[in-house]
Amino acid sequence: MGKKLMTARRRAHRSAVFSGLALTGMGVLHFVRPEGFDALVPEQLPGTPRQWTLGSGCAELATGALLLVPATRRIGGAAAAALFVGVWPGNIKMAWDWRHEPASKQVISLGRLPLQIPMIASAVKIVRNA
Repeated sequence: MGKKLMTARRRAHRSAVFSGLALTGMGVLHFVRPEGFDALVPEQLPGTPRQWTLGSGCAELATGALLLVPATRRIGGAAAAALFVGVWPGNIKMAWDWRHEPASKQVISLGRLPLQIPMIASAVKIVRNA
């Protein structure tokens, strides 16, 4: 196996573990402190915000687990990429809702939007190198 491939696999392993732990932590937060997540759910979606919060918490826990187990890492990377794309509308809603908030809050809400791109790219790399 070439040195570049080994390095890519090592990076993908570290990314998968980091992402898996982060998603697991965020998934738990969806159940412990759901109110903040409820506010991110676009009104156009059917059902209640709490249903979406709990459902996305389950998705984050499952995706985190898939990433943490080497045998399921490739599917976990694909699930993570889809999840990161799927939650983007909530981040857009947050930026819109906070447009009249103090500048510090606006920076946070706007800063979240471009951060999705490296998260999606990392998940795709996990799929390719798992």
